Amino acid sequence: MKRTVPAVAVSALALTVGLVSTPATATASPASASLSQGMVFVQNDDSAGNQVVAYRRSADGSLHQAGTYSTGGRGGTLNGAVVDRLASQGSLTYDKAHRTLYAVNAGSNTVTVFGVAGDRLIRRQVINSGGTFPVSVAVHGAEVYVLNARAGGAVQGYLSILGHLVPLHSERRSLGLPVTTGPQEFTHTPGQVVVTPDGSSVIVTTKAAGNNLLVFGRLGLAQLAKTPAVVDDAGNVPFAAVFDRFGQLAVAEAGSNSVATYAVERDHHLRLLNRTATGQMATCWIVGAGGNYYLSNAGSNSLAGYHAERDGSPVSLGNIATGEGTVDAAATPDQRYIYVQTGKVGAVDAFRVESDGNLTRISSTVVPNAAGAEGIAAS
Repeated sequence: MKRTVPAVAVSALALTVGLVSTPATATASPASASLSQGMVFVQNDDSAGNQVVAYRRSADGSLHQAGTYSTGGRGGTLNGAVVDRLASQGSLTYDKAHRTLYAVNAGSNTVTVFGVAGDRLIRRQVINSGGTFPVSVAVHGAEVYVLNARAGGAVQGYLSILGHLVPLHSERRSLGLPVTTGPQEFTHTPGQVVVTPDGSSVIVTTKAAGNNLLVFGRLGLAQLAKTPAVVDDAGNVPFAAVFDRFGQLAVAEAGSNSVATYAVERDHHLRLLNRTATGQMATCWIVGAGGNYYLSNAGSNSLAGYHAERDGSPVSLGNIATGEGTVDAAATPDQRYIYVQTGKVGAVDAFRVESDGNLTRISSTVVPNAAGAEGIAAS
């Protein structure tokens, strides 16, 4: 049955657009946006007041600060965190189709919705995340899913209407993961929510909280199955994931320091295709660019590159050094550049993706107040 948003919700939302769409507090440089080839946005997760720092991206891939924008919420830190306070991927997510940027405020249990206007951000909305300690956002068309990490984990579904989120309270799914509050919380909370390219499934990586992947079948417009298919990944600690050019799921596994590839089956299950050790330490994050993907290794201060093959067997492109504490990363829409956060020093390292998939380092940019931060997106 096709589901629709209640008319009263749409009407109420339309009446409030003018009231809640306000410019975010910003400090911006006067340089012309016309020189920009795109933008890179970085979140600092500050517990006193979360901010997104916006950078213009030049033709050579270098970054130039354009402004700093308050999210209207607070950042947060999981117990035991070292170089990534949120221990997640996708806490800052850009929706190209709607020119919208989503930022989690883990310390406030909220999500901020920004409109992207050239090199400026306009804060449209700050909304409850539907759980405790939001860490990841995924977008598919008009549907938005937010992963909350604490209290056993939960996924909250929303519809994006007129640039604002409408929560679908019937589409909140508790994950029922074991609750850990001590120093192991960093590794024992879910890490990311993603949507399959065809929109058929919503997948959650649980890290060591469950050592599995949870696959919710998508039954209709922002309508998820009540219970997920559970894909066992015992001992491997599935941390973050990305889809390759063949629609296969590539997972960064922190427990075995590996990349695992899965085929997504029609019954919303995953079939393991391959598991390859990176030979690095703390392999936790992964980003795709063209026909390749690159894994961030926080313990080795490196990126491990692989070329994606149709049978799921990754072909190594070798490793390249980064700054200390390599965490989340983002690729530009044209797949020519990758930007990697280095959490220990609070910087962003820029790399050019060569035709053979190898990376060439361009620059490193220190982000204000961003040591230990996680959250990066590119437009």
